[in-house]
Amino acid sequence: MNPKARSGVYAITAPNLHHNIDALLAACEAAMKGGIGWLQYRHKDVTPEEKHAIAIKLQALAEKYQVPLIINDDMQLAHQVGAAGVHLGQDDGSPAAARALLGPEAIIGVTCHQDLSLAKQAIEDGANYVAFGRFFASTTKPQAPPASLEVLSSARQVFDNATIVAIGGINEVNAQQAIQAGAHMIAVAHSLFAAADISAQARNLVALTQT
Repeated sequence: MNPKARSGVYAITAPNLHHNIDALLAACEAAMKGGIGWLQYRHKDVTPEEKHAIAIKLQALAEKYQVPLIINDDMQLAHQVGAAGVHLGQDDGSPAAARALLGPEAIIGVTCHQDLSLAKQAIEDGANYVAFGRFFASTTKPQAPPASLEVLSSARQVFDNATIVAIGGINEVNAQQAIQAGAHMIAVAHSLFAAADISAQARNLVALTQT
């Protein structure tokens, strides 16, 4: 199943850019107003209780704006708050377990770096999107291994039943490179949430994915 999104922009939260939780929520709402397709809640430096409370508030916003909320790394949290899906790293559990827990309509994605064999296995195990990267210098994950844009072209040819996501250092300057190479969606964090006008930046990025 190839999950649908209203645009090709997959926003990933960047909590370090916001001075408190209200600012994080406001930034996410601005991104939703700007037309993002999906929102991933990624937050490494809070307690499980705080993370749960924030996820509940984000899910309420997601329902208001009809933007699927995807939880990073934690399928149990996704289940608890009624999120649309989960994003799994290679060590965060199996897509099959996530599919069994979250159901047939859930959006389940897996980090595949630039390895088509990892993507193939993820899809066979129940993922419906696969994320490749990083393609450019990344502020969020500077130590992530680099990937070639060619992997997007190869993935697009091989996997016709999954969404191909490009991640890592993507911004308004290079977004079209990833789309033209074969990505269905671009994942953005710093380039969106560090903008002075997040809604306007979201609209700019959305436009780049549609040309």
